[in-house]
Amino acid sequence: MATIEWRSPASEMAVRQFEIADEKLKLDKNVAGRLKRPDQALIVSVPTRMDDGRVHVFTGYRVQHNDVLGPFKGGIRYHPEVNLGEVSALAMWMTWKCSLVGLPLGGSKGGIACDPTTLSRNELQGMTRRYTAEILNFIGPEVDVPGPDMGTNEQVMAWVMDTYSQHKGYAVPEIVTGKPVDIGGTAGRKEATGRGVVYTVLEAAKLLSVDLSKSTAAIQGFGNVGSVVAKELASLGVKVVAVSDRTGGFYEKKGLPVETLLQHTTKNPGLEKCPFGERISNMELLELKCDILVPAALGMQITGGNAARLKCRILAEGANGPTTPEADEILRQKDIFVIPDILANAGGVIVSYFEWVQDLQNFFWTEDEVNKKLREILTRAFHEVLGMSQREKVDMRLAALMIGVNRVARAMLWRGLYA
Repeated sequence: MATIEWRSPASEMAVRQFEIADEKLKLDKNVAGRLKRPDQALIVSVPTRMDDGRVHVFTGYRVQHNDVLGPFKGGIRYHPEVNLGEVSALAMWMTWKCSLVGLPLGGSKGGIACDPTTLSRNELQGMTRRYTAEILNFIGPEVDVPGPDMGTNEQVMAWVMDTYSQHKGYAVPEIVTGKPVDIGGTAGRKEATGRGVVYTVLEAAKLLSVDLSKSTAAIQGFGNVGSVVAKELASLGVKVVAVSDRTGGFYEKKGLPVETLLQHTTKNPGLEKCPFGERISNMELLELKCDILVPAALGMQITGGNAARLKCRILAEGANGPTTPEADEILRQKDIFVIPDILANAGGVIVSYFEWVQDLQNFFWTEDEVNKKLREILTRAFHEVLGMSQREKVDMRLAALMIGVNRVARAMLWRGLYA
């Protein structure tokens, strides 16, 4: 992204990944030029009355990358490091992700630069409602459908839905996904991203003849994605030897008691006072010897500086953009099997799509139906990526990007340029 306002390490990484795919695909130059930049971006001020009476002005964003395949779809992130470049990168990745798994959606992303852990419930609600009001004319059930992301949850989505509905004068559950089942959410959405990661790990394990019942896993990030991955892997007999969150991590060679950890984090804000295992840092966790490594926290965690020290067999990316292009080159040489983010963590947007469809039809499915359809889509996508990887002799990331980017580029050529 040439102009300064778009630039950030994340946006430059996303564009570099696209350029690597473009070099293989040899896209139409005019189409490639358009895909490097988002269609639209909005920056808003979010004045919020704090509990002490003062008004604090947060900065909010909504970026819409490409909607050639269908309405924009993307989460809302609350994190101190949210900025225009990061949100632009996440919107671009969402475009490729939706395309890769065959959803009739485009990519968008939103967020507010804040630390949600320091805000009270009243402050979070006030900030969320004002942010929704500020982007009200930018979103809509046929235009752009938000969902949860890092730092947000089903309660935040409920506030977004209610604020939008109050402005419209009637209930509009299809404006947002990831909301509570009681107000039009879908069964299985909360667990979908983590469950999807495990579905792709199952396929990789079959391919590599890895016996999961004798395997070990380390998981960076123990939020909505990482905790579900830990629970699902443990249920398959995998020994979870390390977990971490923003406060640090814990390692136990014999395996951590996952159910007890989950109970601990429901009663406490994080892992900080966990009584199990020895303390390790988030960076140390990545370098542990294990069969399955799941980065499920922030982006750009695996870099040219530490990739050579990874000792896993399967790297399943629960987070968005956890591995830099420099690290990819090293991991390829080490023969680590990477399940790229736009495939591994696509379960969230797949089940969000299911929720949106159910809301539009006012007809809801059981959780078993949701999980069955989710697994079918991810299994098919995994083998499409694997096939591309083998045919083109490229790694799984490049194969996934080539499929996702090419479908969008073909659609753009069919639709042409309105000018």
